[in-house]
Amino acid sequence: MKKILLFISCIPLISSCEGFLDTENLTKKDSSNFPQTEADIESAVVSIYDELRKTTGGEEGQCFFITSEVLSDDRFGGGGPDDRRIAAIDFLLKSDENMFADPWKQNYSGIFRANFLLEKLNAINVSEDIKQQARGEASFLRAYFYFQLCQMFGTVPLIVSTKAENLPRAKKEDLYAQIGTDLKTAIECLPATPYSPSDVSKLGRANHWAAEGMLARVFLFYTGYYSEKSMPLIKGTLTREDVIKYIDDCVENSGYGLVADFRSLWPYANEYTTKNYSFAKDNNLHWIGESGNNIESIFSIKYSTQASWNDGSAYRSNRVCLFMTPREGADMMSNFPYGLGWGIGTVNSRTYSDWPTNDLRRDASIMSVNKEMPDYVWGNDKQMNETGYWQKKYAAFNCIDDDGSSVNFYMKMYPSLDPDYQLNNMQDIYVLRFADVLLMQAELKQDAVPLNRVRHRAGLADVAYSDENLRNERHWELAFEGLRYWDLLRWNIAGDVLDAKQNNVKVKNNLVDEKMNFTGIKARIQATKGVLPLPKTQIDLSNGVLLQNPGWGTESLKP
Repeated sequence: MKKILLFISCIPLISSCEGFLDTENLTKKDSSNFPQTEADIESAVVSIYDELRKTTGGEEGQCFFITSEVLSDDRFGGGGPDDRRIAAIDFLLKSDENMFADPWKQNYSGIFRANFLLEKLNAINVSEDIKQQARGEASFLRAYFYFQLCQMFGTVPLIVSTKAENLPRAKKEDLYAQIGTDLKTAIECLPATPYSPSDVSKLGRANHWAAEGMLARVFLFYTGYYSEKSMPLIKGTLTREDVIKYIDDCVENSGYGLVADFRSLWPYANEYTTKNYSFAKDNNLHWIGESGNNIESIFSIKYSTQASWNDGSAYRSNRVCLFMTPREGADMMSNFPYGLGWGIGTVNSRTYSDWPTNDLRRDASIMSVNKEMPDYVWGNDKQMNETGYWQKKYAAFNCIDDDGSSVNFYMKMYPSLDPDYQLNNMQDIYVLRFADVLLMQAELKQDAVPLNRVRHRAGLADVAYSDENLRNERHWELAFEGLRYWDLLRWNIAGDVLDAKQNNVKVKNNLVDEKMNFTGIKARIQATKGVLPLPKTQIDLSNGVLLQNPGWGTESLKP
């Protein structure tokens, strides 16, 4: 039998951001001697999570999260004149034939690691509880990787073993049957233990409740996007009533809930930045942090202090925050409270103007430079698609150091952190938070009660349930969290919304006044079904077994 060489993270998980998923030592093992022990199983599980972090980085911002945001009506491509991949994504066009090579490889790498562990578990001489925990986490992560691939590319090859095969695209029914079955396996294998802030050893790990919430998300996308009433499983079918039972269980029994103040979810309310950031200081905001007290975070991607250029581990830092922060200028203070970044995903001014002014989430989610940044400099580093609005949820935030300089606030929390601004963002990315679960419960049951729980937190009055009210609430609560575009697709309104909300918006392109032109976006959504092109390298490697998605012939961004 051919041995499979493995490079597995051997350091165990610990509770702080400094240690979570760090890979200080790499040990070369192969399938003949790994895994054999409980410690080996833990290392194999951690190695899958390590791939999860990689899916939020990528060359020139080609990752699922950033792509999802730039595709939405809330964001423009931004960046500089040479950021052609970002510009192309914005218009659902190509800049080159392999612009999504990274997310393809990263997700399949995670799937391979999950497959490897799942194949080996039964033969390992450890307790059944240890096996069940590992089986549940690996199944959850495999489902997550496949769901990202299916959202981005429509259908993809379905690989559930480590055997090398050249497979065509699977049918959508088979892919979602695998995703749904994996999530049901996770639900069954992972204990239904209510969340406790004191149990910090489980931070960043998938659990029973995360699997229930993710199953609801997958079900809503599949049934909406494909206009189906139910979702297939490998054995049987998943109905709306089945999913409601899972989502009700998550809401009623998980121990998760809403934090008191929406604004405390985001790091700009940290104790160091707040001293000199009037919005946070005047509103007496206090960041809930990432060390166990956040009862709203059901599943998140955690990052590490150990990012480095030397060993190719830059992905251990939060690359999303780097990309989505305003571009650097000559004076650091002109960007304050932001740090430095690459200016991707400028906010559509219509998102700000359409947002109800009595909703505190607007100014908690969007930075108006006219209101909050009096020293802001337009056109820094040839900024494109500049609107005067930036999102606040995922960005590099600075504080004023003792010497008066502007530094990333994480440098105060972890003094040994690399000062390179490209490496020192560590913010968790919420994959699933309780507010989203409540809104999925409302949508599944067409019930205003959970919807209004979310509204009350924002200081808003009750509304009756309607599709419009549910959609608006998802928009305002979950803006800039990587969900909006996929919601528009599954509601079958993407083309109309993108056309109506983005066309003719005023922007500055390297200080030149222009208007955004999205006149062809409805036709692009129709031609592509809203999904993205397969990397040509993968089509070539398959020797023609893989075929390109419809609508992705010569439709390219103009030079």
